[in-house]
Amino acid sequence: MNGLTEIRWHARAGQGAKTASQILALALLRSGRFVQAFPEYGPERRGAPLRAYTRSSSRPIRRHDAIEHPDTVVVLEPSLVDEASVTEGLTEGGRIIVNAEEAPPALSGADVVCIPASRLAGKRGSGFVNMTMLGAVGAALGEPPLEAIQDAAASVLGKKVDETAVRDAVEEGYRCLR
Repeated sequence: MNGLTEIRWHARAGQGAKTASQILALALLRSGRFVQAFPEYGPERRGAPLRAYTRSSSRPIRRHDAIEHPDTVVVLEPSLVDEASVTEGLTEGGRIIVNAEEAPPALSGADVVCIPASRLAGKRGSGFVNMTMLGAVGAALGEPPLEAIQDAAASVLGKKVDETAVRDAVEEGYRCLR
């Protein structure tokens, strides 16, 4: 990954898009990249649509605005495909990674990668949809290495959750694209 890479995350408040965005930024930072990660909230209530952003660059980042032309869009909540304009501003050749079994009709014509994160998390008995999607994003970007993402997730989530379960969720998403 060279130059500037911009990622926009779509989710509902409480689904962990902000956390996933920050974990990806931390893993990229530890891998030698310059990064930014920040959320954009509408009404601050659980379940409200939100966007989170991750920027990564090989050089210092001087911009501090919302990402208008993402290279990658990540959709944690499939129902947002119909409510939010997830394709808005997507760069030519950009990719959408969506938590779904198959590409939603609203995204026809786009480069869509489906990750069955809800089903995979349900099989594990966990709520780590965001960590599964995080792993898939890392694989799609080609960096940072899987272990760096897992280490960042474990350090951010700390003692709040079972570290092995978090590492497994990240790996499962990563393996979906490898």
